Amino acid sequence: MGEPQGSMRILVTGGSGLVGKAIQKVVADGAGLPGEDWVFVSSKDADLTDAAQTRALFEKVRPTHVIHLAAMVGGLFRNIKYNLDFWRKNVHINDNVLHSAFEVGACKVVSCLSTCIFPDKTTYPIDETMIHNGPPHSSNFGYSYAKRMIDVQNRAYFQQYGCTFTAVIPTNVFGPHDNFNIEDGHVLPGLIHKVHLAKSSSSALTVWGTGKPRRQFIYSLDLAQLFIWVLREYNEVEPIILSVGEEDEVSIKEAAEAVVEAMDFHGEVTFDTSKSDGQFKKTASNSKLRTYLPDFRFTPFKQAVKETCAWFTDNYEQARK
Repeated sequence: MGEPQGSMRILVTGGSGLVGKAIQKVVADGAGLPGEDWVFVSSKDADLTDAAQTRALFEKVRPTHVIHLAAMVGGLFRNIKYNLDFWRKNVHINDNVLHSAFEVGACKVVSCLSTCIFPDKTTYPIDETMIHNGPPHSSNFGYSYAKRMIDVQNRAYFQQYGCTFTAVIPTNVFGPHDNFNIEDGHVLPGLIHKVHLAKSSSSALTVWGTGKPRRQFIYSLDLAQLFIWVLREYNEVEPIILSVGEEDEVSIKEAAEAVVEAMDFHGEVTFDTSKSDGQFKKTASNSKLRTYLPDFRFTPFKQAVKETCAWFTDNYEQARK
């Protein structure tokens, strides 16, 4: 089903977000191959919740390959508040993108899932076979079920039409161009923004929660390289977890310490234990990835945090916050 090498037109939805920008950078820095035409689109180009607009975009670009990153996303507190919105918008986006890709004859689609889709009650480490083994965490069930449905839809397109529509499951992604909003962003960019503010106002840093939950963080530029590998080389419909190893899991407290160190913050650090911790851990196994790419080297966590903090400081005015 693959196109002959040298005639790939790759449409990236969600092209202006954290992962889209990282893929753009990695491609521009030399990962793109001759004959690959990369087209990055954002919500400014089309409203993907609208079937007609999505179809028109795909008719115009006529991609042979699609990396589907577009989604309605938010941090823990926004998810708790708007589960219905997260469900409806993401289901519409995903159905429109997958079906438009099918209708224009795209030979491969790689969609982006999230580790929050896994069952809340589970054994660790989590692997790719466990996605549908029980309900997700109640805090963001709308988003989680919408993302799970991509996997269901991929299998159905394969069963009915033989399409190579697949998905990747990254762990906690961070890096330049993230959403650094404190109320609504994810934990690491939220911490970076908080440290920046605490430093500039000479006040204490307050970390929400106990600091005990553990997460596997993946640098967006590492994830971008892996996405490109999946697009070119990975031919299973079954999803693949893209993550650092279990041994590289860090606590929120350790993540906060890495940010404090990177930003040279010398103030007091306190933990507001009245705030929710969310899931304690969601340790994922990257053994499937390692069977394919045993030698892939991830950027060390502290170095990636340093680079992200530097980007945020340098781009403070235009960063999403």
